[in-house]
Amino acid sequence: MAFVKIWVHAVWGTKNRFPFLVNGVKQQVIQHIKENAIKKQIYIDCIDGHTEHLHALIALNADRDIAKTMQLIKGESTHWINQQKITRSKFEWADEYFAVSVSESMLDKVREYIHGQEEHHKKTTFTEEYNNFIGKYNFQNHG
Repeated sequence: MAFVKIWVHAVWGTKNRFPFLVNGVKQQVIQHIKENAIKKQIYIDCIDGHTEHLHALIALNADRDIAKTMQLIKGESTHWINQQKITRSKFEWADEYFAVSVSESMLDKVREYIHGQEEHHKKTTFTEEYNNFIGKYNFQNHG
């Protein structure tokens, strides 16, 4: 038996950064993602976001990589949102996402950051946050 726990901070946004996640939609989507994750055996430690994106702290195991995990989260939630007509127009997540590893010593700091999204985005736009992630994690040089 393999004992694997790899912590990942994942961030994904709506297509064209459209602010779909307003007026209670974000809470419905987050609740559904949490419920679906349990069914799919995806461990989401915490999840929150703002009007056009979500952050999640996810523990990967030996059975599933980040690409499959994100496909399951984003694909299933898109289908559910559209099936339930949660948004006025067709909902889509952007194809891209960020995912960075998190050490055990940084878990509380990442949790605090994720839970503080509403406050954080009173000062910083998602575009600024996006560009900060690109620079901080040197994504422009690594595909």
